[in-house]
Amino acid sequence: MAKNLTIKSTQKLLSGYEIPVLGYGLMIDSSPTNVAEKVTVEALKLGYRHIDSAAAYKNEKEVTAAISTSGLQRSSIFLTTKIPPKANGYENAKKSIDESLKQAGTDYFDLILIHAPYGGKPARLGTWDALVEAQKSGKTRSIGVSNFGIHHLDELQEHITATSSSPIDVGQYEIHPWLARPDIVSWLRKHGAVVEAYSPLVRNTRSEEPVLQELGKKYGKSTAQVLVRWSLQKGFVPLPKSVTPERIKENADVFDFNLSDEDMKRLDTGKYEPCAWDPTVDTN
Repeated sequence: MAKNLTIKSTQKLLSGYEIPVLGYGLMIDSSPTNVAEKVTVEALKLGYRHIDSAAAYKNEKEVTAAISTSGLQRSSIFLTTKIPPKANGYENAKKSIDESLKQAGTDYFDLILIHAPYGGKPARLGTWDALVEAQKSGKTRSIGVSNFGIHHLDELQEHITATSSSPIDVGQYEIHPWLARPDIVSWLRKHGAVVEAYSPLVRNTRSEEPVLQELGKKYGKSTAQVLVRWSLQKGFVPLPKSVTPERIKENADVFDFNLSDEDMKRLDTGKYEPCAWDPTVDTN
């Protein structure tokens, strides 16, 4: 599936639009406002055309400023934002979407996600209804969820079926060899959604793992590149993040090698060890 990919490759969304297979992540702890524009410009220079932001990251304005600085057309960039947990609920979500558009200075987003399933069922479903309305009015081209557990996904799918509303285009999750989430991945693919992987580098907490060290030496790549390649070959859309130009470049230099089937299996750890938050287990 991933053997002939390039940085220009895309996956088709249920909405009919295309999403680049490699994204640049801008989570606030790694990309604070004062550096977000600079690092995004660097990523765009290196060929990234998919930028993952969020209202909670407080850098939507800087991201679109970077697009302008780069000289690229807004239409050539796949831009994501997310409705923060505190804004879940129909009215709050509508306001959040409009505020994000204002902050970013753009007429539309390519993708808006519900950042987390907090707030209870009425809030989740109300937020989804606001997203569907935003999609129909052209404020976003595609819609999806992030950090939803299976029970949240089943709840939402029941609502989508009952109301004949738009389907889930994307599901974004922390995914890497120590948190592969096969149940959630299977659910999303069954329903036609593209799977995005945030924290694909495990926040650099696994770089000394023997299996990564061995594979890095075997392929002449860094452990980070091995992890991004694993994600691509799994069919995910990885969102590696860094504020270091050399590493931003390194994370995109993953299209000239393939992990063998045997080596892919070596990275199937079967473990469930998040390195970030894990709202999927929220029972509310």
